[in-house]
Formats: sequence, C-alpha cells, structure tokens
Amino acid sequence: MLHVEDKNKEVAASSVPAFGMKDKIGYMFGDLGNCFILGLVNSFLMIYYTNVLGIAGGIVGVLFLISRIVDAVADVTVGRLSDLSPLTKEGRFSPWIRRMKYPFTLACVVLFLPFVQNFPDTLKIVYIFVSYIVYGIFLSTINIPYGSMASAISSDPSDRVSLSTYRSVGSAIGGSTTGFLIPILMYTTLDNGDRVISGMHFFWIAIGCAAIAFIAYILTCKLTTERVRVEKKEEASTKQLLQGLSKNRALVVLVIVDLFIVINQILAGTNLTYLFNDYFQNEKAMSVALLFNYGTVIVLAPFAKRLTERFGKKEASVCALLFSAVMYLIMYFMHITSPWIYLVVLFIATLGAGLFNLMVWSFITDVIDYHQYVTGDREDGTVYGVNSFARKVGQALAGAVGGFMLQLIGYHESAAGGVIQTAVVRDRIYAMANLVPVVCLVIAAVTLLIGYPLTKSKTIKMGEELKKINEGN
Repeated sequence: MLHVEDKNKEVAASSVPAFGMKDKIGYMFGDLGNCFILGLVNSFLMIYYTNVLGIAGGIVGVLFLISRIVDAVADVTVGRLSDLSPLTKEGRFSPWIRRMKYPFTLACVVLFLPFVQNFPDTLKIVYIFVSYIVYGIFLSTINIPYGSMASAISSDPSDRVSLSTYRSVGSAIGGSTTGFLIPILMYTTLDNGDRVISGMHFFWIAIGCAAIAFIAYILTCKLTTERVRVEKKEEASTKQLLQGLSKNRALVVLVIVDLFIVINQILAGTNLTYLFNDYFQNEKAMSVALLFNYGTVIVLAPFAKRLTERFGKKEASVCALLFSAVMYLIMYFMHITSPWIYLVVLFIATLGAGLFNLMVWSFITDVIDYHQYVTGDREDGTVYGVNSFARKVGQALAGAVGGFMLQLIGYHESAAGGVIQTAVVRDRIYAMANLVPVVCLVIAAVTLLIGYPLTKSKTIKMGEELKKINEGN
C-alpha cells in the first residue's frame, strides 16, 4: 500500500509544471498591480485630502496613524488565517487573491469620489476615516497572501531570489508609472490660467489604476503555480506562537529596519510631492522625481544578484543605505534651487535605498527559513504577516508624522487650490524632504549592521542545514 501511495505522489508531482519564466512574470504582475494602487494612494492621497478636500494635515495624520494600526492587526490576522486555510487545487494563497481583488479595487476608487468635495467638513472627515480604514483592511487580504505565495511557488532558494527580483521590478514599473503620470494628469487649468489639483481628475486616475490592478491580479493567479503544498496543521496557541516569533532574532531586527525604511519611503513620496508642488513649483520635475523613487530599482535589478552573491545581503545593504544617507545630507547643505539639478543628485541618492528595496523580499525569505531553523516550525504566512505588521506601523507613523510636520512648518491647505506658501514654509519643506531620509536611513543601516544575525556565511550554513532537515522529513 505504501508503494502505491508513493507512486500516486510521483504521478501528481509530474503533472505540476516546473518552475520557470511563467511563474516569474506572474508573480511580477502581482506587485505591479499592488503598486498601481499604492503608488496612487501612498504618494498622492495626502495632497488630495489637503488640496482638494481642504482637510487639515493634522487630521490626515491622525487618520493615517489610526488606520495603519488597524491595518497592522489585519496583516497578522490574515497571515495566520492564510496559514490555516484549506489547501485547494489552486493552492493556499491564490484563492485569497482571486476572491478579494473585487472589494479591494473598488475600495481604491471609493477613496477618490469627486462629489465628496461638496460635503460639510464633518461629513468629509467621516468619509475619509471610514473609506480609508476599509481600504486598508482589504489591502491586507490581497498583500499578505501574495507575499506568502513566494515560498509556496518554489522551495529552491535561487528560485525565490528570482521571484524577489521580479516582484521588485513589478513594483518599480507600477510605482514609477503612477509617479510619472499622475502629476501630469492630476492638474486642471482655471479660467484665470492657474493650474490646480482636480478632484475629478483624481477620480478617473483611481478608476484607471484599479482596472490595471484588477487585470494584474488575474494574471498572477493564472500564471503562477503553488508547488509547495503542506497539509493544514492544528492551530498553535497564542503563547506558543509568540514564543516562537521571539526566538527569531532575524525577524525582530528586520521588523525594526523595515519600520524605518517604510517611514522613509512613505515620507519621501509625500515630501517630494510637496517639494515640487510648492518649493520648486514644477509639476514636470515632480513626475521625474517620483519616477526616480521607483525607477532606480529597474536600473539596479541586473546587478542585485551579483552583489548579493559577492558580498551578502546584509553587507551590501548596510553600505547602500549609508551611501544614500550621506547623499541626502549633501543635498540639504547644497540647498539646491534648480529642480533639474536637484533631480540629478536625487537619482544618485536613491540608488542606495533602491538596492535594499530590491532585496528586501529575499530578506524575508531568509527570515522565514531562519524561523524554521530556530523553532522547527514553518510559518510562512504568519512570519510575513508580522513583518508586514511592522511595515504598516511604519506607514502609520509616516502618515502621522507627515501630517503633523505640515502643520508644524505652517503649511496652508485649501480646498480651492492655488495657495502660494511663504518663503519660510517652502524652505522648511526642502529641509524636511532631505533630513528625514538621513535620519531614517542611518538608523536602519546601523540596526542592520549591529543586530541582523544572517551574514553571508551564516545564511549559506543555515541553507545547507535546512536542506538536510527537509530532505530527511
């Protein structure tokens, strides 16, 4: 009977297509879809709230703080639920994306309903709180299963590095496209010739981004195959789960690093929007700047694997993050007044952070392996959810800090648009756009250098030992 079961397993395994370019392209489309929506929301929702709906930056900061805390809890919850989901013929994670792409893309459009501009102030605040929190919860139901799916597509470490690289390329394509096009499309010209941000334009932009994301999710589900299929296990107690997670030093350190990296990413996108809208007053340069925020990933993609193999993920990332911090500090002291000169230096500055962003998903794969290494348990969705929890907390802090900093520097919001900020406020915007990355990137680099246990040699040793363990099992 045992031989018959083994033969059946061999037949089933032979019917599964081998890992290949189809999986890489399919997985790339998932983050391409994500970033068409995230590129819109993360970089432009705050300026939509302040300059179209006329809501004070402090209120927006409170919204981002509360909603991200809710999102963070949702991430861990969805991660645990996805680990415990029944195994279907499509796998464990793909069914989540198949179902939840409908409400998630709809929630994106609801964020930018144009008639809300005419609501009373109290109703506007109720609308932004409800719509944004609902959007964040639905984002968790897409993003956590998608991120966990990488470990189910293939168990081979080199395959996972490829998935991480293609995911980063998809993210860069989606983010750079929205960063470049939205500043061009979001303005309208008034009768007096002034260019102001248009609520109606944002509504159509949201519909376009949601439609592209919807198609991308379909392609992800159709092109990828979940090959690593582990039967559903009994749910561990909360105490056991927390004890296991606390043993994972690599996860704890990556959570801290990701916290500051995400704060920098969100504030960089938001601050650049205000920097080019108010300080440089150049919407074309804004498009190019937001393109740099993602485009450097595409430039670095061919070299990431080579750098990792030669120096290691930890070692290469620490140097890259410190390089970016130094460049932003130089930009602050230069006090550049030309948007085009600023763009040249900005491109060089974003290369370091871009290298880390390219490799971050491969970091998470190592952390998932390390969890099994130190605890003996495989918790892909849960570990990914905990890391995503940290990223959401970072987004919450970034949203809150960004909103409060606008009020602190004296920024004047207006539902009518066209407000010209004072010279003092414009200089403060410039300082904020350059000094915030310095602080965040230095803290991230030092934390990674001192605390992260997976050096190049340790990662190789861990992989060899896990291979023996898994082969034995």
